[in-house]
Amino acid sequence: MIKLLFLILLSLTLNAKTFTVASYNVENLFDLEKNRSDYKEYIPNTKSKWNQRSFNIKLNNTIKVLKDIDADIIALQEIENRQMMKQLQRKLPQYKYFSFTKYRNSSVGIGFLSKIKIKANQDINVKFSNKLFRPLLETTFEVENIEFKIFNNHWPSKRVAESYRVKYAKKLFDRLQKLPRDYDYILLGDFNSNYDEFKTIYREKKLNNTNGITGINQVLNTTINKRYVTYDDILKRGKKVNYNLWLDLKYKDRFSNKYRGKNNTPDNIIIAPALFDNKKLSYVPKSFKVFKPNYLYKNGKVLRWKMKGRVHQGHGFSDHLPIIATFSTNKTEKSPLKKIEKKEINKISQLYTKEKLLKEIYLKDVVVIYKHGKNAIIKQKNDRAIYLYNNAQDLSEGFSYDLAISQIKDYHGLLEVEDYKIKKHNGKVKNYKSLYLNAKKIDIFDTKYQNEILTNIKGTFKKGKLYLDNNKRIKLFAKNKKDLPKENTNIELKKAHLSYYRGNVQILIHEKIK
Repeated sequence: MIKLLFLILLSLTLNAKTFTVASYNVENLFDLEKNRSDYKEYIPNTKSKWNQRSFNIKLNNTIKVLKDIDADIIALQEIENRQMMKQLQRKLPQYKYFSFTKYRNSSVGIGFLSKIKIKANQDINVKFSNKLFRPLLETTFEVENIEFKIFNNHWPSKRVAESYRVKYAKKLFDRLQKLPRDYDYILLGDFNSNYDEFKTIYREKKLNNTNGITGINQVLNTTINKRYVTYDDILKRGKKVNYNLWLDLKYKDRFSNKYRGKNNTPDNIIIAPALFDNKKLSYVPKSFKVFKPNYLYKNGKVLRWKMKGRVHQGHGFSDHLPIIATFSTNKTEKSPLKKIEKKEINKISQLYTKEKLLKEIYLKDVVVIYKHGKNAIIKQKNDRAIYLYNNAQDLSEGFSYDLAISQIKDYHGLLEVEDYKIKKHNGKVKNYKSLYLNAKKIDIFDTKYQNEILTNIKGTFKKGKLYLDNNKRIKLFAKNKKDLPKENTNIELKKAHLSYYRGNVQILIHEKIK
């Protein structure tokens, strides 16, 4: 009997299929046929130099990326027409199946190349009276007799307000509601929305015509009550929620596009709770990644297709980086989420592995190493530091406490304690300043040092940045600009709060620099 069970288990493992799914906005792959819907710079054989040479380079560059990704299914955006998809398939014969859709007068469309059987396709139409965009593409795949759906998205860009993207999200969510509760589906593509869109929409007056509601977060339910849906609670939610795979990566690695030096995530892969229940198809936890070899991403820049004055320069790839995730039919594990460590949290450093807390966390002997007004930084010996913003009125610098942390929050990459209770006063710590770090002995641009208090920071202040002795520079940020030093002055910071904002390390100034 034991032998039979072993053979059955072995058979299930051997027959299990693991496959990858990718999404890539190729940035305007047009052919050389003139059409009314062509963008001006893609009208062939004009001053824009969209000619045979430019086309060949762009096509070959796109094919190189697709070959190197080697995903089993790849969703594409910004393909001009079905003929271009067929040309890609001819160049990449390993992809036996393909699908494509666009509106008749749209400039570009969306599609799939697949090594896995495509069973069916259908459009989800999203139309407006005053503008023309693209439909959503719902494609049904089959692997190991398991059916699943992938929804390819290319939502309107931020040239239009959020209500346009909300309409796309509602159309998509309405369709998801009609699927069986435990159906396996993947939402991916260029959503023209960051995974944390709800955090920034309030500041975008031209975009925010929805009272802070965003399509990708509140409508698709990747957040609930302004908290991300995470591994910890995705299977516990009563309503249909979805998990955004960007949360699998460290904050600094969350980007598929750069805009003015800042990280953006317009491309997303969002998955159903059913992909964690291990009934049919499962997501392989932590398998999500950004494909960024040196030829696509170098020196902090995405090497996009180069244009100068609307003239093609004949080199580059796309302004987006491809994103990839792995899935499996392996059912030998009770739950794939059990692979995720669920150790008891008792260190500040462990808080940095969480997006939110579902229960109170007890931290012993945390020392307040810096205090200014209601702001403070706490640290444990031989561990990390963390920031308390506008809620540290009952703490005193140089004193130790036991704290019950009930909630944390991520402020654009900077982790903060949002809510806590003092459980015990441990008294004054005489040598608490020994917990400061010497900036000369560490790499201050390493994000693991965020929220530390640094000493020995010297440099010249110019145009908002401190130019250091090693020819590097770091931004100084102060809520009150009057607290910043005068231009072209040499300064030394005796207590510098190493901060972080949207992909960039900076020093947060709490009081006037003299």
